[in-house]
Amino acid sequence: MKPDMGVAWEVIGVIDTDGDCADWTFPADPGAVRAARTAVRGRLRDWNLDSVADITTLLVSELVTNALRHATGPIGVRLVRPTGLVDVLLVEVSDPLPDPPRERVADPEDESGRGLQLVAHSSRRWGTRPGEAGKTVWFELAVPE
Repeated sequence: MKPDMGVAWEVIGVIDTDGDCADWTFPADPGAVRAARTAVRGRLRDWNLDSVADITTLLVSELVTNALRHATGPIGVRLVRPTGLVDVLLVEVSDPLPDPPRERVADPEDESGRGLQLVAHSSRRWGTRPGEAGKTVWFELAVPE
């Protein structure tokens, strides 16, 4: 179920991909993190992908939090099970800020700065791509057979 925020996906840089797909747009407010986690966990349950639900919701939470800290517009979240790739889950988080995120090393006492490290170390591949208005941070997770 996609909340109606009046925002087209093309506006925030999500591209079409063949396969099963679920996407949502959330307003840039603190409730977006919880709403994104709930939506993602529910769809993964529907797809019988409970085995990757914890790591997927953790990484989505980190990326949505980053978007909230740095962007002021809508935040897109998209899950894709690409056609022909049964062992892959593609996850995308989009926002209207064009600047790519920068991975940094957080000091032990820092309260933030670990989100992209978690994405980099937990996913098969990850990256960013610019959109017409903003960027998308994406990652791939291995789905156990």
